[in-house]
Amino acid sequence: DAEVLRADIERPGSRVLLAERDGALHACAHVSEDDGAGYFGMFSVRPEQQGNGIGHRLLAEAERIAGEEWGCREMRMTVIDVREELLAWYLRRGYQRTGEYKPFPYGDERFGIPKRPDLRFELLRKPLG
Repeated sequence: DAEVLRADIERPGSRVLLAERDGALHACAHVSEDDGAGYFGMFSVRPEQQGNGIGHRLLAEAERIAGEEWGCREMRMTVIDVREELLAWYLRRGYQRTGEYKPFPYGDERFGIPKRPDLRFELLRKPLG
């Protein structure tokens, strides 16, 4: 929501990244420093733009910021573990599954209204540099 986004924009060690082309927003993500590591989240690429490399470039920029500008040694993220295609995309980019899980925030509509009762987040990690 707007309040959470404003806090992310204003917080030190936090950036919201936008990928635009011809004045249109095609992708966005949030990168932050969290306990000495980079954290990547709120990643979205317009469906018609998926597969053209824009998401890969946005992720690479987030990793560059975390590693080069903030001195983080690894990037972390959480992904809904039933999203096998998305998990495979991250694994191809060097992320590793950890087997560590966090519960899905059922009841918090900021995360959407889930259509199934078995969702959870898995922590992924990637060494930087």
